[in-house]
Amino acid sequence: MAETGASPLPAIPPPAPVRTPDSRSPLARAEHFVWLTARVLEQRLFAYHFRGGDPDPVETALEAYRNEDGGYGHALEPDLRGPVSQPLHTVCALRVLDAVGRCGGQRAERVCRYLTSVSTPDGALPVTRAGRDGYPAAPFVPVVAGPAGELLVTGPVVGLLHRNEVWHAWLFRATDFCWQAAESLVSPRPYEVAAAVAFLDGAPDRPRARAAADRLGRLVREQRLAVLDPEDLDAGPVPDGHAAGEHHFPHDYAKDPRSLARAWFTDDEMTRSLDHLAAEQEGDGGWPVRRRRWAPAPALEARGRATLDALHTLRAYGRPLG
Repeated sequence: MAETGASPLPAIPPPAPVRTPDSRSPLARAEHFVWLTARVLEQRLFAYHFRGGDPDPVETALEAYRNEDGGYGHALEPDLRGPVSQPLHTVCALRVLDAVGRCGGQRAERVCRYLTSVSTPDGALPVTRAGRDGYPAAPFVPVVAGPAGELLVTGPVVGLLHRNEVWHAWLFRATDFCWQAAESLVSPRPYEVAAAVAFLDGAPDRPRARAAADRLGRLVREQRLAVLDPEDLDAGPVPDGHAAGEHHFPHDYAKDPRSLARAWFTDDEMTRSLDHLAAEQEGDGGWPVRRRRWAPAPALEARGRATLDALHTLRAYGRPLG
């Protein structure tokens, strides 16, 4: 029988103590950007993680995006506009709840009821559901009639729910879908790899997850899906559908040193990747969004999340922020 158990990732650490940072530090510059530019949700998350804030205001900010059907809308994912609940927004919502240690109980039950109602026949989640009544969306977000289930959305959702030890009937078939999808990837896109990692890092069957991750890591290296030398960005191919400059680096797959994807890269490769991430902080204090920009507001809103993600990754690897 396969060894099972909770994810090896420990519980969310408590927020950092309140400090007055050097105004020239990466953290102080990022804070200026967040309060000048980011949405209320990202402002509350910054306060929680880096200023000793309370989780209640974070959840209050997230609640503004929730609909009566239990799903989330209102451009919680900036590339998908309009009020309608969409599975892609649910990924964002669960990440927020997980970040503040509230991805369980009635909150998870409510989300799982929504997931059950929008799942495809194979028990998975589509990226979007058709019938959005013409609300704007990024041209690279697929909107089709009868959409198929996608690892891109299902993987992160299932991984987060397992990580938080949530058990619901919806998870059984969705978990089977994720195993099949992750273990059968042959020519994956970088975002599919990241979604598979999100699932495998939370999957209860740890030996199976390690074996799947080892196989996936070999594909990443063989197919050059990660830039290993940031000083030579043109060395690798640009995946189909990606914009010029839409690169993936080791830290994009292994956002935390405890991730299974960390074993895919040497210490030197990860050091160069983190050096590059730190150097990407722009003059206004925020981090850039590397994917295609299709409208001003989504691009600006996405930078707030990109900035928080960069700070979390650098802190997870022990990089000084100030």
